[in-house]
Amino acid sequence: MGKLVIAGVGLIGGSFALAIKSALAGRPDCPRIVGMGRSRASLEEALALGVIDEIGRDWPSALAGADLVLLAIPVGQMAPVMQVIAPHLGPHTLVTDGGSTKSDVIAAARAAFGEKVGQFIPGHPIAGAEKSGVAAAKADLYLGKRVVLTPLPENRPEDLDAVKRVWELAGAHVTMLAPEEHDRVFAAVSHLPHLLAFALVHELACRDDAERLFSFAASGFRDFTRIASSHPEMWRDICLANRQALMKELDAFMAELLKTRVLLASSNAVGLERMFAAARARREAWLAAQLPAEEAGDYHCARHDD
Repeated sequence: MGKLVIAGVGLIGGSFALAIKSALAGRPDCPRIVGMGRSRASLEEALALGVIDEIGRDWPSALAGADLVLLAIPVGQMAPVMQVIAPHLGPHTLVTDGGSTKSDVIAAARAAFGEKVGQFIPGHPIAGAEKSGVAAAKADLYLGKRVVLTPLPENRPEDLDAVKRVWELAGAHVTMLAPEEHDRVFAAVSHLPHLLAFALVHELACRDDAERLFSFAASGFRDFTRIASSHPEMWRDICLANRQALMKELDAFMAELLKTRVLLASSNAVGLERMFAAARARREAWLAAQLPAEEAGDYHCARHDD
């Protein structure tokens, strides 16, 4: 890459820029990174922190000679930004994104890019934090994390491979999913947990004795609701964009809650313990799978000695 353009220099875009800078530091192929975004203050902060090398003056000049564009913006902003950049895309400029939903983003890309849609390689980095903004960006955010690409039939294999290699350069493991499968999977394991965390905190905050309740909240509440500190605008857009799949997951969860209520109402100690044990076992297996083999063994020993 000679020139990398990042639209949205917050946590996702800023961390991508820092990861590329770190991986290619001192090398002649380290790209010049141009930042674009809605907030001049954020762009100036990114420049001051060394996250980007230049603030784009406008889209025509920012895209001139660009090798790759990363759209690290809320999914609700994708369509208008794609419409603006489409006329200025060079024939060799690739575009990818960091959106948490894919079917809607791909539909927006088809509408905006037309015959250039093959230059768009949809992506989703499975990494983040509850804090947002360029000050939260860090070079190792993607290290060992998964990035999902959801290729289009129009994508050239060499372009798909180029975007894959860039994410690997940032330290990520890249996998492929169909767009619809992506949205179904992440409705269950990402979008629903965020929705529930926001809803729980909001419900308690609306009570008359909210201050008293929060004064007694401790580590369990903190851990369960950590993701309710996430960016409200971003998660509003994600939930609405993937609302059909998310509503199915919400319905399934509500059914599970009703089953749990029946166990409580009937004082079914055996049923509750069986459910808790199954959940614990599955979560521990998932946690262990995230670790290298030698650490997973140590983890199991530590967990089952308590």
